[in-house]
Amino acid sequence: MIPFHFGFTGFWLIIMLITLVVEAVVPGLVSIWFALGALVAMVCASLHAPVWAQILAFVVVSLAALLATRPLASKYVNAKVQATNADRIIGKECVVREEIDNLHETGAISVDGKLWTARCTDDSLVIPSGTIAVVEKIEGVKAIVTPISKEE
Repeated sequence: MIPFHFGFTGFWLIIMLITLVVEAVVPGLVSIWFALGALVAMVCASLHAPVWAQILAFVVVSLAALLATRPLASKYVNAKVQATNADRIIGKECVVREEIDNLHETGAISVDGKLWTARCTDDSLVIPSGTIAVVEKIEGVKAIVTPISKEE
């Protein structure tokens, strides 16, 4: 059994424990890579490697683990983003139910059977009631629309 000396082995143990506690407390992956780097540095310290080699091992292993796993972790940890009802109307055709005039802050559309407050993408346009338009984006609770030209 290798005798445990607090020295640098203990220092790396404390760093590893701190990063593991942070990982446990904070949602998402934020410090697990540094815990792995501290583990490798602790092993180096227990083998009496010089301090510069311990620090180098910590940095290299932490960065390698981060670069190898972060893209995958980002993809799978928060990958289940549910589209809201608002997101579902973007790109859909709608009918202008109340004249849209950005300068007078008026306008409403009907899309998927729901009535939405609406504004036009072009502040200089006034879109009359009954016009067919396309929802371009959502800003707050307002649908931002573009009228469909007669040629389309």
